[in-house]
Amino acid sequence: MWRGAPGWRFVSEPPGGSGPGRPPPSSTPRARGPPFLRDAAGPFAGDEVYSSPMLPSSSSGSGSGPGSAPLLGASFVRELEVLQRRLEIRARSGGAGEHLARRRGGSAEFKEHRAYAPGDDLRRIDWAAYARTGEPVLKLFRAEEDVIARLVCDASASLDFGEPTKLDAARRLAAAVGYMSLARSERAQLFVAGDGIAREHAPVRGRAGLAALLRALDGVKAAGGTHLARAIDAVVRRSARPGLLCVVSDFFDPGPVTAALGRAAQAGHDVALLQVVAAEELAPSFEGDLTLEDAETGALIDVTMDAAALSAYAARFAGLCEALRGWARRHGATYVRARSDEPLEGAVRRFVARSVD
Repeated sequence: MWRGAPGWRFVSEPPGGSGPGRPPPSSTPRARGPPFLRDAAGPFAGDEVYSSPMLPSSSSGSGSGPGSAPLLGASFVRELEVLQRRLEIRARSGGAGEHLARRRGGSAEFKEHRAYAPGDDLRRIDWAAYARTGEPVLKLFRAEEDVIARLVCDASASLDFGEPTKLDAARRLAAAVGYMSLARSERAQLFVAGDGIAREHAPVRGRAGLAALLRALDGVKAAGGTHLARAIDAVVRRSARPGLLCVVSDFFDPGPVTAALGRAAQAGHDVALLQVVAAEELAPSFEGDLTLEDAETGALIDVTMDAAALSAYAARFAGLCEALRGWARRHGATYVRARSDEPLEGAVRRFVARSVD
């Protein structure tokens, strides 16, 4: 019986009598193996989950290496332009902005001007002020509220798995959600999650902020361990007002993730879970005596991948997905599971429809 962090990699077949701490021979090639093989002999405990062409504005490139797919392709963008009109964020931040508040108030009560940004609604330009100053500005009203989409992108080493990798899919999903928010003149902010918040980027607004968001996503690399619950709690603490909280991860985290998500929902955030998985994680093909290496900690363990172990693994993986699905249903949240090797347009459509996969 063994327990380890996700992201296990196949190292070699151990000779008889070898211990789990035996280092792999230098002549043995290392191959990637299926992650999330934790405690394969037992059922999943729910409390452990609480535990395309290039878009022109992405000037820094859009992949982690040569030949990698762009974050947003032309056909993907055309789809997002349609979907963004249907996207509804069910939390409001309380600041002045583009969307009518659910609370009572006179929408004609003028509050302030804001400088026009490319992509803003031309109908909101104060043409009288423009005639006087020559500078286009938007009129904001006191009964309108600002909307922000906070994107929490997991960048732990377990995301560096699959073909294409789960990290590639996670970055593209985050880019898609960010694009739709910015196209609606809303704000978007990227948080990179590792062992807590690894990096926090400044929020951007409108279509003019898209290039900065794509550059930030381009720089996300998979490395180290993860403590997703700590990252979610940190984002909630740093949020002056609630908004869309979109967590993009494989959710292979033994910490209290759903407890942290519950605190985010209680604080008023509109929570969306986008789980990215690799095909090999859904149906691992390994068999026999193997040595696995934890991609995040480097720990080695010997396992026998027979029919019983694979069946137990499948049950635990299904348990993880069901725990996330059940949490989303109980809290009125969104849960979408996306495979890294399949087109992501379907996952984005389900996100906009606020599905629970």
